[in-house]
Amino acid sequence: MRIELATEPGDPRRPNEDFASVALPASGRGGALVLLDGVTPPPADGDGCAHGVPWFTARLGTALLELAVTRRDLTLGQCLAESVTRTADAHRGTCDLAHPRTPQATVVAARWDDERMEHLVLSDSVLLIEDPAGEVTAVLDDRIDRLCALGPVTDTQRNTEGGFFTAAADPDVVARAVTGATARADVRTLAALSDGATRWVEVFREGDWADCLGVLRKEGPQGLIDRVRLAEQADPEGVAFRRGKVHDDAAVLYAEL
Repeated sequence: MRIELATEPGDPRRPNEDFASVALPASGRGGALVLLDGVTPPPADGDGCAHGVPWFTARLGTALLELAVTRRDLTLGQCLAESVTRTADAHRGTCDLAHPRTPQATVVAARWDDERMEHLVLSDSVLLIEDPAGEVTAVLDDRIDRLCALGPVTDTQRNTEGGFFTAAADPDVVARAVTGATARADVRTLAALSDGATRWVEVFREGDWADCLGVLRKEGPQGLIDRVRLAEQADPEGVAFRRGKVHDDAAVLYAEL
């Protein structure tokens, strides 16, 4: 088994709001991976929280990984819902959880044992699944892309019917996640990427998802992030490739099972 991860802030002067971690149970059976991409609030509006997004993603990601490993009786969706509740309870008494920009994150999670691999994707981070024949499937929550095709996406569309969804303070939002399961024998490789890393495919069009997995296999997660940084530096004003941030936090988890 080969497992590698890398994460890098978009701006070294600011905390990295991404979270990535993996666990292999002591029993030796299976494992779990979790990747979160924290949502940066506009500087003028804040988020109603005294702790901030990095605190939130660390709390939520750690809780989700623990539950994914220790509570095999729960689905990944149930694990995420409980993790959202735990994290909300940790700052409910000090922060405004009703604020529209209360700390929140996109989520990718996968869990496997000898029989199957279960997955969950919420918002615009991506999970890649490669089968033994080398075919790569991208698990996407494409709500934001569909909204972008209709016009500008605004905060009023966040966590609302007909909009897009992120993990914040309401555990019911978890029901909107893209979930599924695959026979373990049909999974050779997994890769989870925040949208700061998926830029290599989705923004800069350097290759497709199979090409992306090929880079990860050959150069590892840091190699892919380095390629993204080079592409960003070649277009520092975002003229050739329009994007919300010139540089974004990037996180990648790669696992050959």
